[in-house]
Amino acid sequence: MPLALTVCCLLAVFLISPAGAGASTPGGAGSSSVSAPGPPAPVRLDHGWQYHPDPTDGGLAAGWAQGNRGQGWLPVTLPEVFDTRPLPELFHGTVGWYRTTIDPPTPPAGFSWAISFEQVRRTAQVWLNGRPIGGHSDPYTPFELPLTGLRPGQPNELVVQVDNRRGAEPREGWWNWGGITRSVSLVPRGAVVLQDLGVLSNLSCPPGAGCGPASFVVDGWVSNQTRQSLSDSVSITLRRPGGGASIAGSATTPPLKPGQRLPVHFTVPVPRPELWSPEHPSLYSATVLTSAGGQTTQRDSLDVGLRSIAVHNGLLYLNGRQIDLRGASIQEDMLSHGSALTGGNMDTIVSELKALNANVTRAHYLLNPGLLDRLDRAGIMVWSQAPIYHRDELLRTPAQRASALGTLRGTVLGDRSHPSVIAQSVANELSPTPDRVPSTAAYMYSAAREVRALDPTVPVALDILSYPGYSRERSYDQFDLLGINNYFGWYAGKPGHLTGRLEDLGPYLRQMHSWYPREAMVMTEFGAEATMDGPVSQKQTYAFQSDYIRRTLSIVGSLPFMSGAIYWTLREFAVKPYWDGGAHPHHPIRDSLHHKGLISYAGARKPAWNVAAQLFGDTPLYPTGPFPAIPPSATPAARPQDYAVLGGAFLALALLISLSLWGFLGIRRARREPEPPPLRAWRIERGQPTAADTTYA
Repeated sequence: MPLALTVCCLLAVFLISPAGAGASTPGGAGSSSVSAPGPPAPVRLDHGWQYHPDPTDGGLAAGWAQGNRGQGWLPVTLPEVFDTRPLPELFHGTVGWYRTTIDPPTPPAGFSWAISFEQVRRTAQVWLNGRPIGGHSDPYTPFELPLTGLRPGQPNELVVQVDNRRGAEPREGWWNWGGITRSVSLVPRGAVVLQDLGVLSNLSCPPGAGCGPASFVVDGWVSNQTRQSLSDSVSITLRRPGGGASIAGSATTPPLKPGQRLPVHFTVPVPRPELWSPEHPSLYSATVLTSAGGQTTQRDSLDVGLRSIAVHNGLLYLNGRQIDLRGASIQEDMLSHGSALTGGNMDTIVSELKALNANVTRAHYLLNPGLLDRLDRAGIMVWSQAPIYHRDELLRTPAQRASALGTLRGTVLGDRSHPSVIAQSVANELSPTPDRVPSTAAYMYSAAREVRALDPTVPVALDILSYPGYSRERSYDQFDLLGINNYFGWYAGKPGHLTGRLEDLGPYLRQMHSWYPREAMVMTEFGAEATMDGPVSQKQTYAFQSDYIRRTLSIVGSLPFMSGAIYWTLREFAVKPYWDGGAHPHHPIRDSLHHKGLISYAGARKPAWNVAAQLFGDTPLYPTGPFPAIPPSATPAARPQDYAVLGGAFLALALLISLSLWGFLGIRRARREPEPPPLRAWRIERGQPTAADTTYA
């Protein structure tokens, strides 16, 4: 066993064993032996709402927040958007109000209720019984507010003002949906609250050497909500995918002072691990209990998986095997629903990806947690991305960069427990010359550090504008994965940086690989609009789109250093008004739909669907067998720590010595193979990972 893994495992055992300082066992604090009442179950609040449009922004002056009921309120069910029609006059947004009456059950002593919003686009202000309780200004991350002033045992009026008015910035390529676009719940909160919980895979699988010991890392922050010091413990019980004995572990924190917030972080070894992969999406059922003063104060349940995703010498590996991704990106946008997806909508998206033979998908923002759960179960990998899109203008000041980092933080914390997530991308299509834009480069450096602090189990990625003619950028060196957004052969490009010829794509990719040989590269976007019949030579035709996919995937498949391609997009979606699309069509009239999708907005499959499905299905996920050799052309000169220990030719004693030396020298570079660093080192740069854009009244 490598020395680093040995030390890590010994430390993990120390933390979760009864002899470890501050440790507890499942029979201690927080276990089933605690007799005090535990937390009540959360209460979904998706029904019983009313909505009122407020195009003149007069609702506040009219007293709607204070319970002036007025006229014109309409019944709605969440999730919901203001208007599901992508009409040009609606794009710039408006104001709308939601209200409901709540009468939650009286919680046990020591508990109160908070309200959790999975997403509100774009900003929210919330009132309870006429009094403000807080707000949130990030349209892509969840938030929670304490229900201060709740009257137990009687009706309470909850009112939410939603404002999705927007200007030129931030620039976004998708429709400006407004409303309470995901589910809302009442959640119980006790004396100690566990926030930002992550249950992360801890597994190292060097190519050609098999996987080492597996464990789950439990990570989060506990905060004392009372006015007295409390002792706290967090425990986890894991049920195996195929049944059998459960796995358990726990840890305590030092006594929490009133209002204090401390990290909790411990490792639970998993004997005989069952790994998550697209062909075997094995999931462990985890129950995490937080306890204080002899009482369980919080219960969290989630499904998690064990997998290793890492970059070795410029190639992407899953569980020690080189992978070649094929798939299509998604936008959360469905006809008659907008971004307010139903369970049926999410089932449709997943079934379409499976029918397309896709093993990966990608999105520009944190996906709906229900959709992520479905992708976990379906074995479809996710290239996750924070919605920092064309944001150079909004990264100029420290405050602007802090806001962007808050969005990135919320994205990573929101999906890091999902084994389907194989990359955390910090931005999309920022300046192609960040070395000459100090504010953009500063964000990139900070963002890469932030991701590694919050989720060191996946590579850190950056999706870039792909134009030839620029120089090498040192700012890209800190990333493990580069997403190549390629539209060679579709868009013309810029003067001096032309992309009009698809034949120039191969030379561009080879140039990029020569500049960044240790970064893995995945084509994260390529696509062509299609709305009509016509010759293969004419843009906007179904024939052109089909041929474009064939030719692009042929180029990608011919380059051994490419780790995959993701088509843009699975489905058409609503986009800014009068979208041109790149072909400059005179007919049909330009509309507010992005027509590069393989499926129309109405749900019809285009001819290119069949082409993509066949080519995706014909491309093996594992291109070179179970333990691939790295192609010589894809690697620079090998370093000593890159060599795997040779087997078969050595005696048992020599093999043991070699393994020990291998572990001592370091089987991987910490930046390129993102497995968790030593437990205490993980927290050095983490800071306070709460949503910076949430305010409390």
